[in-house]
Amino acid sequence: MSAEIIVIGSGFAARQLIKNLRSLDKNVPVRLFAADSCDEYSKPELSHVFTRGCDADALTRQTAAEWAESQRIIVHPYTVVSAIDTAAHIVTTSAGDFRYDKLVLATGAQAIVPTVKGSDLICTLNSQQEYRKYHSGLAEAKRVLMIGGGLIGTELAMDFSRAGKSVTVVERGSSLLSALLPPEIAARLQNRLMSNGVEFIFRNELSELSRHQDAIQASFSNGLKRTFDTVVCAIGLRPDLTLARAAGIEVRHGIVVDERLATSAADVYALGDCAEIGGKLMPYLQPATLAAMTLARNLTGSAARLTLPTLLINVKTPDLPLHLAGDPANPAYRWEIALSAAGLIAKGYDGNDIFRAFVVSEDHLKLAFSMLKEIKLNATH
Repeated sequence: MSAEIIVIGSGFAARQLIKNLRSLDKNVPVRLFAADSCDEYSKPELSHVFTRGCDADALTRQTAAEWAESQRIIVHPYTVVSAIDTAAHIVTTSAGDFRYDKLVLATGAQAIVPTVKGSDLICTLNSQQEYRKYHSGLAEAKRVLMIGGGLIGTELAMDFSRAGKSVTVVERGSSLLSALLPPEIAARLQNRLMSNGVEFIFRNELSELSRHQDAIQASFSNGLKRTFDTVVCAIGLRPDLTLARAAGIEVRHGIVVDERLATSAADVYALGDCAEIGGKLMPYLQPATLAAMTLARNLTGSAARLTLPTLLINVKTPDLPLHLAGDPANPAYRWEIALSAAGLIAKGYDGNDIFRAFVVSEDHLKLAFSMLKEIKLNATH
């Protein structure tokens, strides 16, 4: 029998890896550990649960037992991995010690919460477990404070608003999606949210939270005080590096991997939200999918290297859906923007008038793939 592959984590990247492993090798033994239920659910659906009226259980697509049987793997749900001995090739878990031939870290990332007084009153929605924990309070809340105007914060703000809640977004920057969009394009999405009743507090930060009877009082850096029923944070994710760091594996922003997804430790690999690829964190589905395909080949005897194309990013805001690619937030680009009843077409050009980035919305979403091909072609010249 082949030596055992151990995977730590049960999120999207881990599942894609196992799917690809099984397409290449039906018999290699695979054992997986995760602190959660190991049930399959679609994480992007967390941005739409309130509009759809879903509870946490409704998100489950496949139970851990069904998954384990279908993929012929051994799954250890609700199991904590406490240490990795890279010299002995052993992982220590709450279910005992296990030896690996190859080890894959797919430990994901945790939601960042601001270190302010009263931070224990903040909710996060980075997993099915978190949604299950906070669902009741969030469902009953009428006034929601959303901390962060990035990708997830914007999607959640629209979802809460569409579900009939009063939403206020506090953002330290001067515009929505500042890491993804130029301000003149982000303003269109902001105006759409404002027309639905969402309020924005820009160039400001949360400074304190306190409980007042059945409500939460929020204090902001400009001295403003407001009262809400619940506070939700979406200011970003921090890769879970605890195990890797303790094991002496190289980490920076994430677990450092090369083009083969190999870490600094022999026979240890990483992928997904916890991995740092080429000096960057890539918390999106497309790079995780491509990394899983590459790593599956390497774990089954090939010598594959990860190549990442220009990524297409979807902003899942149903009242104004967006597709974008090519680093649209780059301040050096010159933009040509066309607005119509059918939506937005924005094209960004570099200093040599070469097409480098785009944003499209609504009825123009279908243009995204042809524009992406053009950007890829330009990138090779």
